Amino acid sequence: MTVVPVKSADLDAVEVAWFSALCSDDYRYLGVPDGALRSSWAHCSEIVKTADAQGFGNILCPSSYQVGQDTLSFVAGCAPITDRINLLAAVRCGEMQPIMLARTIATLDHMLEGRLTVNIISSDFPGQQEPSPFRYQRSREVVEILKQAWTRDRIDYQGEVYNFTGLTTDPARPYQQGGPMLYFGGYSPDALDLCGQHCDVYLMWPEKTEDIADRMRAANAAAEKYGRTLDYGFRSHVIVRDTEAEAKEYARELVSKLDDDQGRLIRERALDAGSLGVSRQARNRELADLEGYIEPNLWTGIGRARSGCGAAIVGSTDQVLTKLEELRKMGVRAFILSGYPHIDEAEHFGSRVLPQMKTCQLNRVWGRVPDSAPATPLAAGERR
Repeated sequence: MTVVPVKSADLDAVEVAWFSALCSDDYRYLGVPDGALRSSWAHCSEIVKTADAQGFGNILCPSSYQVGQDTLSFVAGCAPITDRINLLAAVRCGEMQPIMLARTIATLDHMLEGRLTVNIISSDFPGQQEPSPFRYQRSREVVEILKQAWTRDRIDYQGEVYNFTGLTTDPARPYQQGGPMLYFGGYSPDALDLCGQHCDVYLMWPEKTEDIADRMRAANAAAEKYGRTLDYGFRSHVIVRDTEAEAKEYARELVSKLDDDQGRLIRERALDAGSLGVSRQARNRELADLEGYIEPNLWTGIGRARSGCGAAIVGSTDQVLTKLEELRKMGVRAFILSGYPHIDEAEHFGSRVLPQMKTCQLNRVWGRVPDSAPATPLAAGERR
């Protein structure tokens, strides 16, 4: 299978991240609320501490308007309770005034001593529905203003959404020279163009292997227009047990109490429920076999009660490792994984699979790599 060029061209290690369920997205039985697993500071911070102790290199802290914890406040609270793990903060462009956002991110980056990464989000706001080109133009302008704030002494920016002239930026410099690495996911041409021009890691949801390869080639083509290369990330749920039979049995148990009407309500409450990426996840469920598998060990049952990432790698330790290694050989450099309940599944993956993987962290502590050069990620826990 064709391997696309990647930013980390000579890297055989990968960043393995977990997920903190800030948005009321933790269950023992999918779609059945459990008070002990609600998105409280106590529970979600325990997920982060567990992932840190297990040796995960990063953790995605998602964003939602309807439910859960505030992402940036949560990340700030995690700074003093973690030692090694990066924090991947989801930022919805336009939610905060861009210059204030630049200052907030720079402050967080110092609190975390360079362990901050940022997931750029372009979805609608509550009560609003904007055309896709506008949303991605807004995100483009936010990212461009962030980069000015982090690298220049003043901001001069004239865009379609934002206009600033002669604003000083001191002390908006982040801990990482040039700012944290930017992770980005999106399927439309506008999304790919924005990622290709400005972002570092292109994130993909689970699909058939050939569809993932197509996604990577499309993102690479978008980056090539700007003389750049990208790293690639794969966001998936995972169920790993000692045997495939045990893993598949747990998958069946996980959805054994799911009411389809409740699942639909959970999916539709997300502001991105009508996006192209979400529609592709729904299509995967339609193409899956009677047990929900779209290809060996890739189960779409999660998407019955979840908008967005709607599939899980399900199998034995060797099968999960084989799937991740296949993706690594294609050029994937970051895995963002999760499972229900998140603490239990972090320990399952952390004890079975993670010790057998060569891992790193993708960040820019003490010097940002130019866009035209390969990135040099740090080993887990290492500091330059």
